[in-house]
Amino acid sequence: MAARNFSNPFDDDDDVDVNPFADQNHGKGQASHGGGAFYMTNPRSDTPSSSKLSPLPHEPADYNHGATVDIPLNNSKDLKKREMELRAREAELNKWEQELKRREDAIKRSGGLGEKKNWPPFFPLIHNDIANEIPVHLQRMQYVAFTTFLGLILCLLWNFIAISIAWSKGADPTIWFLAIIYLITGVPSAYMSWYRPLYRAMRTESVLNFGWFFLSYMVHIGFCAFATVAPPMIFRGDSLTGILPAIGYFTSDALMGVLYLVGAILFCIEATVSVWVIQEVYMYFRGSGKAAKLKKEAKSTMMSAL
Repeated sequence: MAARNFSNPFDDDDDVDVNPFADQNHGKGQASHGGGAFYMTNPRSDTPSSSKLSPLPHEPADYNHGATVDIPLNNSKDLKKREMELRAREAELNKWEQELKRREDAIKRSGGLGEKKNWPPFFPLIHNDIANEIPVHLQRMQYVAFTTFLGLILCLLWNFIAISIAWSKGADPTIWFLAIIYLITGVPSAYMSWYRPLYRAMRTESVLNFGWFFLSYMVHIGFCAFATVAPPMIFRGDSLTGILPAIGYFTSDALMGVLYLVGAILFCIEATVSVWVIQEVYMYFRGSGKAAKLKKEAKSTMMSAL
């Protein structure tokens, strides 16, 4: 019996390359016997395979598994513009902070308040330089607060004029003296009690000045609301141009009724704008974290007093 030779499928032979994964039972891929030898044939060829297995293709060298897809955004220009605006504002705030610190140091060295009278320009009576001393983000509130200060002057001046006309027509002289007292004491008191503390609080971020402003400004709002109605109690009713005196004058003197009604409207507008001011200042005061600091200082002061 002839010896049967099996070719090693893993033998690296130069003459015959064997494909061990070929289907031996498929068509021409069946094993052929001849001369006592066993050969593996290529299923795609009539002759024994003479090629090795071709390796799988390599991945492209520039393929990045972790690469992200850039999706263009329509608002990229808006974001860059907003970022530039925020940077410009931050730089401006830093500049103001350095300027305020420099002025505070100069005030401490001089030992004074450093408040030179510069308003009104034709006859300086008070110090007021919002554009140069108040930070940019607080200037709007300060300007409106200054408007309420000027509005109070207008209200008290109109009140004095209307009362003077009523006195010239035979009214009680007491109401005229009261109108003078309101004018000559109300304006300086308003400046000293709430406008200057607010100005200093905005300039130096002083918590105590903020607290004093809130207390005195609520009194200011209460007075304006009272003057709008002008009931005949506490003060002589006719000494303030309110709604109730205006109604009483309309029955006897239409001119005085109109003058008192205009005064009531002015006091009403003053009270309304003042409410807006105290709300805005309180929102800033609370948002900046100074409310907790004021409570802590007030508590420590009370404990020290006790």
